[in-house]
Amino acid sequence: MISARLTLLLACLCLPAFADSSSSSPASTPKEAEPPANPPSSTAQELYASAQSDLLQIRVLLKNGHSQSAVGSGFLIGTSNLVITNFHVVSQIALEPETYLGEFKDTQGKSGDIELLAVDVQHDLAVLRVNRQGTGFFNLIDPPAPLQQGEHLYSLGNPLDLGFFISEGTYNGLSHRGFSDQIMFTGPVNPGMSGGPNVKANGQVAGINVAHRRDGELVSFLVPAIFAQKLVASITADSKPPKDFKDIIGQQLLAHQNIMVDTLLATPLTSKNLGPYSVPVRESEQVRCWGNSDSKREKTYKTDQINCRMESEIFVSNDLQTGQLSINHKFVQTDQLNSLRFTNLISKSFNNRVNSNIKDEDLTTPRCTEDFVAKDKFSGRAVVCVQAYKKFAGLYDFILFTSSTDESFMNLQSRLDVDGVSFENGQKMVSQFLAGFAKNQDAKASTKEAK
Repeated sequence: MISARLTLLLACLCLPAFADSSSSSPASTPKEAEPPANPPSSTAQELYASAQSDLLQIRVLLKNGHSQSAVGSGFLIGTSNLVITNFHVVSQIALEPETYLGEFKDTQGKSGDIELLAVDVQHDLAVLRVNRQGTGFFNLIDPPAPLQQGEHLYSLGNPLDLGFFISEGTYNGLSHRGFSDQIMFTGPVNPGMSGGPNVKANGQVAGINVAHRRDGELVSFLVPAIFAQKLVASITADSKPPKDFKDIIGQQLLAHQNIMVDTLLATPLTSKNLGPYSVPVRESEQVRCWGNSDSKREKTYKTDQINCRMESEIFVSNDLQTGQLSINHKFVQTDQLNSLRFTNLISKSFNNRVNSNIKDEDLTTPRCTEDFVAKDKFSGRAVVCVQAYKKFAGLYDFILFTSSTDESFMNLQSRLDVDGVSFENGQKMVSQFLAGFAKNQDAKASTKEAK
């Protein structure tokens, strides 16, 4: 069952070095590694034997003290000295090179330095250069051979920092929940395997391990190999690391938000009824909506809610995930409170809705404007707050709050969050959302005082 609480369901597979191995979480490191429930097939054994020389563990280290900060996986491409991994594995190196550095460790325990050459934030990919050559096992074929439903695939990596593993599963199509396709892999892909290869039975790279569902069993996701192929093709023998990855990341985020907004605006909002109100919602492949009601007997009022949220986002750092949209509508009504007490209740819930932190390293302090709106018998207050990204020029977070003012014993409060968009696109999303409110023509104002 999909959670109606709208928590983040996709878990990136980079393993933080501070993970508590004593935790009772299913993803925690066990005290002693247990043997797999099913022995590996002969195909898996042969693949691992052939691939192990080109498999690497990627470590991000704090320069001061040389202590481990994050761990993922990677693999050498062809006979080159280039390594593919996930961006989220090495994001600290890209954003804070003065604080973090990286190294690799192979299946034999040998280690060496890494050099970050290129990133693709939209597809969560990065290319590294190391001081060793691949054996030629992992090759990115352009275009990749098509995958068939149910075809066996094999993911490799270093899960939970336990050692190098190979896991067997099947291909089950493409996920369109984001704005770039991902391969659905029905097989175990655990934290620490981020950036590792997923291959077909013939050894051809099908994708790169990137995430799994926290609320499901063996529902994992891969970045299609074609995107890694394109990123590697952008690198030449003379390529040097950029002086500042922030500009590159900012440009990629701006390009992604254009794709996101254009895709969302191409389809009109749909309407749902809450009491006498018609409210805008967005239901699409990228956005899912849930409803719930709270009408406990001990309460003096009843609340019905509709929550919509995108199930994908762009990882920038551990503290910043962006390219996200969410919608919340909350309809409250009472037949027990008088109008004054009900108004006080609603006012308290509407105020102080924006968390402001002047010490936030990623976002500026919100700037808000308030106005009254009236449309199709609907009237209310609207507050728009905007925060700018400190490290990525031209990107903003928009928050819109509305609260109806046309009824005495019922109230509609709504919220729209749009993260990581240009100022112009943020205004478009807010305008479209506000235009979606209406009040049913046959609705009658509630004027009867509650007892």
